[in-house]
Amino acid sequence: MNITRITSAALVVLSLSACAELQNNPKRSLGTLLGAGLGALAGSQIGGGTGRLAAIAIGALGGAYLGGEVGRSLDRADRARADRTARNALEYNRTGETVRWRNPDSGHSGTFTPTRTYRTADDRNCREYRTTVTVGGRNRDAYGTACRQGDGTWKITQ
Repeated sequence: MNITRITSAALVVLSLSACAELQNNPKRSLGTLLGAGLGALAGSQIGGGTGRLAAIAIGALGGAYLGGEVGRSLDRADRARADRTARNALEYNRTGETVRWRNPDSGHSGTFTPTRTYRTADDRNCREYRTTVTVGGRNRDAYGTACRQGDGTWKITQ
């Protein structure tokens, strides 16, 4: 009975906080609500009795956290800007030359820098790169390799 009250209270608090923030950050809020629902659903498949209620509560809280983080991440317009910047940098930038992108609507931004250019044994042009994405004031760095395909496009290979 006590776990039922805790679970209900946690879900009410999550719902109210997500609704209150819906105006400020709708993607994060919707991600939080969706994550909580999916987490609760996953938790409902575990155990029985009070153990099941605890699993539902833990699933809802974990799902809300993960959903909020995903909702805070890049939207379609951000990804389009980042992809266009990467394609242009791979095609036209010299090694070490950094290009920047920024979405004025979301405030998200990033950089893309080709760091090494080489030809593979099967005669493909490849470029290693470094990229940074800034979301909510936090930088996320990534490194990888892209190779030119037969049709002239660049494909990330690692």
